[in-house]
Amino acid sequence: MKVLIQTCNKSKNFSTAVVIIITAMLFSCKNDIKTVNAIAGINNLPVQVGTNVEIIYSENAKILAKLTTPLLNRFENEKLYTEMPNGVKILFYDSTMHVDSKLIAKYAISYDDSQQMEAKNDVQVTNKKGELLNTEHLVWDQKNEKIFSDVFVKITTADEILWGEGFESDQYFEKYEIKKLKGTISIKQD
Repeated sequence: MKVLIQTCNKSKNFSTAVVIIITAMLFSCKNDIKTVNAIAGINNLPVQVGTNVEIIYSENAKILAKLTTPLLNRFENEKLYTEMPNGVKILFYDSTMHVDSKLIAKYAISYDDSQQMEAKNDVQVTNKKGELLNTEHLVWDQKNEKIFSDVFVKITTADEILWGEGFESDQYFEKYEIKKLKGTISIKQD
């Protein structure tokens, strides 16, 4: 019987302590909107969502590129950015509206202020000669019309396979340079 009374007293003490803590928390709360939004995750919600989106990049009424993505999320936090979590495909056009190169990735994020887009996860770029670039991370600098990477890259041409660490090219993947060339394999045609 003594054990039962002690258990009841502990439960009563515990309940009293919980009530005191909750009351103290209620009176010490601040209604700071930034804190409330951070806790609620409101700042992490997109302000725009689009499905099966097509974006045309042009300059002086000349189409430079066409981006397509199955899902586009637009965020307006400290930085304005657009996320394409289900993949992206970009076609780059020459002055005669022929496809010069193509970029495909499983994920992409584009930042408004820097005018750069990062493509990640199984990134592939193909140029009009049929050369293929494979990497896991690539940046498209829209302002300077360049693509570059600082991770492992593999380029397959008609004659050879090149691989290395880091890469830079024009956005059409015509004039490129592998930064730290690791190896070359010649392909013999029969």
